[in-house]
Amino acid sequence: MPYNIALQFEDGVSRIIQCDAEELVADAAYRAKINIPLDCRDGACGTCKCHCESGTYTQGVYIDDALTEEEAAEGYILTCQMRPTSDCVIRIPASSAACKTEVASHASTITKINRDSKTTVSFTVQADRPIAFLPGQYVNLQVPGTGETRAYSFSSAPNKADLSFLIRDVPGGLMSTYMRSTANTGDTMNFTGPYGSFYLRPAERPILMLAGGTGLAPFLSMLLWLQDNPTTQPIMLAYGVNTNDDLVELDTLTQLKAAMPNLDFITVVVDPASGHPKLGYVTDHLSAKDLHDGNVDVYVCGPPPMVEGVRKWMSGVGVTPNSFHFEKFSSSTAGVHE
Repeated sequence: MPYNIALQFEDGVSRIIQCDAEELVADAAYRAKINIPLDCRDGACGTCKCHCESGTYTQGVYIDDALTEEEAAEGYILTCQMRPTSDCVIRIPASSAACKTEVASHASTITKINRDSKTTVSFTVQADRPIAFLPGQYVNLQVPGTGETRAYSFSSAPNKADLSFLIRDVPGGLMSTYMRSTANTGDTMNFTGPYGSFYLRPAERPILMLAGGTGLAPFLSMLLWLQDNPTTQPIMLAYGVNTNDDLVELDTLTQLKAAMPNLDFITVVVDPASGHPKLGYVTDHLSAKDLHDGNVDVYVCGPPPMVEGVRKWMSGVGVTPNSFHFEKFSSSTAGVHE
């Protein structure tokens, strides 16, 4: 059975290739026309040294000058000697251009549009083939009829042809105007990707997710993946919005919670007139115990003030998490969650 190997390049481009169990990663990359830095192919020079962020594998023969024992213990590998025994994520210390590859382009057709929310539009496209990506990543969607693209995170699980997105309805926004007023099912929508270093790492400890507005999208992708790939680690999602109108996908979250006994979530609304049970910011309703004495992986996706607010909150409670992954977006920034 072939494994999915996600190659993460320095410029943010991801390419996911298939590698057979007995195949060397370097050979699988070459077969996919990706030139990972390579020289000796014998485990002697270290030119193909990369970092395996997740997954399991075996390594062939190499000399200490190419890969030290300490480096191997930290997850560094030689692609000319590595054979996967599971899906893996590998960080390549070079740009996609240097490796003579480029981001993948895809065509898709809009199959569903949901405009029920006053502030958010969700939609689904069917791609020309199943799309492999890491849960939490994004693509650049081309606004039909224009040469402009906008970046949106998947809100659906990887490895499917049906792909969903959740976008903020920004007054005057190019994609927002199209999706709110013009888009129809059957329209063609092209996109490139996947991109991004904001994605779910192996669930080896408790997970704390903090979403602001349409920053919920990548977490839906992560949770859908975790539903299909269960973990016993506790998962907490804190979802904050400005007004009641901004709360979306609550049915999906409720269904996920029912299917995943280790998942809990809260919703928080800033507007004091909303009547919502939890008012203010998400960090107002979390405590140090949600950081598990630092034995936790924290993920944040939202506007820049939210990301910085979470940093200050963690500093204020005096707990440093095992890892902190974040993605900032602004509705006023072209190409980022408009």
